Amino acid sequence: MIVYRSHKPPGCGGFLLVAALLLFLMGGAPLILDVLGFLFFTGVFLVLMVFVGIWGFSQYIRRMASRYERSQTESHNQFVFLLVNILIRIAQADGVVTKAELAPIENFFRVHLRYNQSQMYWVRDLIQDALASKASLEAMLAEFKSHFAYEPRLILVELIYQVLYTNDQVSPQELAMVQTIADFLEIAAHDHHAIRSKYVGPGHGRTFPGQGRSERQYYEILGLEPGATPEQIKSAYRKLSMQYHPDKVAHLGEEFRRVAEEKMKELNEAYQHLKKTA
Repeated sequence: MIVYRSHKPPGCGGFLLVAALLLFLMGGAPLILDVLGFLFFTGVFLVLMVFVGIWGFSQYIRRMASRYERSQTESHNQFVFLLVNILIRIAQADGVVTKAELAPIENFFRVHLRYNQSQMYWVRDLIQDALASKASLEAMLAEFKSHFAYEPRLILVELIYQVLYTNDQVSPQELAMVQTIADFLEIAAHDHHAIRSKYVGPGHGRTFPGQGRSERQYYEILGLEPGATPEQIKSAYRKLSMQYHPDKVAHLGEEFRRVAEEKMKELNEAYQHLKKTA
């Protein structure tokens, strides 16, 4: 069988040999050594310039991250710090943290919370610190519980589910850890159900713009079972809308206020739908 073979271009070895011969004829061995020395030091200089450029850019990003950190409230920084640490502790449940497990955490801050480059550098520093920390999940939860009221605790649990369900698969072990976290933070069963039911179960976990919800999902958003009375629907809506009011978490930062606003939109949508059909 005759197969066409492409022709390889000639290499540069012959050109280098000719150049070396010309240099030798023009100035002998000293000239060759001078040229080689010039090329060597030029290469070293360029390599050093690249490293200096990378170092300078890294320092610039660090300054931007530090400036952002100083511009935020202590509550905001503490909330993000503990959120990152708790997420890392969940990822460490199987004894090892892979890049595949870290990617959803970074993507959550970048995409869902709309963090820019300097903010992401700060988050990556927090992730590295969390990976190196020996503090237990219980210690982190105790710290969170001592610093934040009930409403930020609800936001924390909501965010944990959001991060977990950016993956295609969520293990029973991870869901059990979230239940442990909710219990430790003293989240009421009704409130946890209203959060969990949005993500756990057939047809849950992923929503798309314009995608309609089922009747059961509207009930679950309010933490109710199908068939709830109009009075129960109204009562659940009032309670949850008070807990998720954006003003309750405004001190945590603009990104978490947006999370509360999105939750309020879901509650309003569910209430308006069920008010008409109940």
